[in-house]
Amino acid sequence: MRPTKSKHDWIALALFVSLVIVGWLMIYAAGYNQQPDARLLSLSAPAGKQLLFIGVAAVLFVLVNIVDTKFWRTFAYPLYVLSLVMLVLVLLLGHTVKGSTSWFAIGAFSFQPAEFAKFSTCLALAGFLSYYRTDLKRLRYQLGALGLMGLPAMLIMVQPDAGSALVFSSFLLLLYREGMPTVLYIAGACLIALVISALLFPILHLVAVILLLAAALLSLQLKDQLLWGFGLVGLAIAEVVFLPAPMPWPVLLFNGLLLVIAVARRIMARYPRHVVVAIPAVVIGIGLVFLVHHAFTRILEPHQQDRINVWLHPEQCDPQGSLYNVLQSKIAIGSGGVMGKGFLKGTMTNLNYVPEQTTDFIFSTIGEEQGFVGSAGVIILYTFLLLRIVSMAERMRSAFSRHYAYGLLGILFFHFFINIGMTMGIVPIIGIPLPFVSYGGSSLIVFSLMFGVLFKMDRERYGL
Repeated sequence: MRPTKSKHDWIALALFVSLVIVGWLMIYAAGYNQQPDARLLSLSAPAGKQLLFIGVAAVLFVLVNIVDTKFWRTFAYPLYVLSLVMLVLVLLLGHTVKGSTSWFAIGAFSFQPAEFAKFSTCLALAGFLSYYRTDLKRLRYQLGALGLMGLPAMLIMVQPDAGSALVFSSFLLLLYREGMPTVLYIAGACLIALVISALLFPILHLVAVILLLAAALLSLQLKDQLLWGFGLVGLAIAEVVFLPAPMPWPVLLFNGLLLVIAVARRIMARYPRHVVVAIPAVVIGIGLVFLVHHAFTRILEPHQQDRINVWLHPEQCDPQGSLYNVLQSKIAIGSGGVMGKGFLKGTMTNLNYVPEQTTDFIFSTIGEEQGFVGSAGVIILYTFLLLRIVSMAERMRSAFSRHYAYGLLGILFFHFFINIGMTMGIVPIIGIPLPFVSYGGSSLIVFSLMFGVLFKMDRERYGL
């Protein structure tokens, strides 16, 4: 007799529950002070509050699995509008925490509408992309999709909460899967690389490199100029490595002359259309370099500059000031070794050396107490869950469900990668939680809501 295929994705559910349990244990460990904690279930203790949040999330997870998925398709846009209204209201009536007006305070509890906006935007984008006329190869639909992403992000930036606003860029994964032209992503990656380079290197060095690389690209498109093109690339690298700052003006003039020669050769070879693209690109690139430098030095507040310097120029930061959080987090993770110090035995965790160790820096507790093995285990759980979401997305019966699944995939991956990366100093500190693991009701409840909807959509394949 052929076995009946399960109507539930028990693997994904087990991964989801495992991460919630790991999170609760690590929150308990982060609040442990080497004394018996008689208030473990008390709402005044982080672990007790988190257990309450887990209970609420579990009830919500079950409830959304009862609701027909047609409800989410029908009310995708109304829920999106509701989230925008909440984001406006929080600016007027919200509670300010650490300079950010992002919370509605209700007694001892608080709610962050930015978390709900992630869910509603995911639904709205799924609805927009499911419309039969939507074609992401056309500009009007590209702008429509980007507008749905950008509007809540801009309202969140006003709070200001740059970390939560940046999460909305994760929907670019969904747009790529549904047909957004690859060339736009390549152009975006180049712009991001140029912005980071403008923060890393002297301005005139970058100007010199842009001139040489433009000349090299124009030359490499001609078969008889390949050697000349690769030589220009090598020269650009040599100038960055060996020439002191500021870049000597004769070198800049020489690089400009090389670009003029490359342009002349292209025109003589009767390929002027490449020149029409290259020259504006050079002007935009150089302009962006100066704009980034101006914004960093004249517009950003000192604490915002410190966050960037902690990532790109840690040697310029004060170990007892802006660098303290990341430095202590890296020390805690490294001190765990291979097997870790053991559950509740993390000295840096117990002595509260790492700030925000139950929220943004919860991974440092995992690293210290569970070591490389435990940290790798958590990363593997997230990786398998992400892969499972891809599998669920590809087997969805409706386009709306597939779009929603990829939207959730992008959000989860962004949170997972950025949070763990910032605890190890490989990405900027932008203050976003580790899903299911970090302390906090808003994040846990909304992520549970989103996963509950996903599981219900997956069960649609069986008419449930």
